[in-house]
Amino acid sequence: MATRPGLGTWITRGVHRMFWETLADADSGSAYSAPNLPDKTVQITGTHGGATTVIQGSNDGVTWDTLKDINGNDLSFTTTFDTRAIAENPRYIRPTTSGGSGTDLDVTIIAQSSRR
Repeated sequence: MATRPGLGTWITRGVHRMFWETLADADSGSAYSAPNLPDKTVQITGTHGGATTVIQGSNDGVTWDTLKDINGNDLSFTTTFDTRAIAENPRYIRPTTSGGSGTDLDVTIIAQSSRR
């Protein structure tokens, strides 16, 4: 399992974009820390290759749990081109992949403050 670094950029005042490129089979993204930007949306694009992509959160950077969307569903994806709002706001967030063959995914999180 490789840890892929994410690339963070400010889009505008109070809006940040975190992007992990080319997640393959059994990869994880580097931890993203933006608890000061509580409104987050995740988008998955690329080729799943039978993999499952999960968005995880942690407050200590050691113990990771699957986060939920605003409807209470696990943020677990088996198809691409899916976008969902993230309900929780832990200190760290990361994407992980498991299973599959030929997986090539990009994960984007847009995070924004409630005040802009």
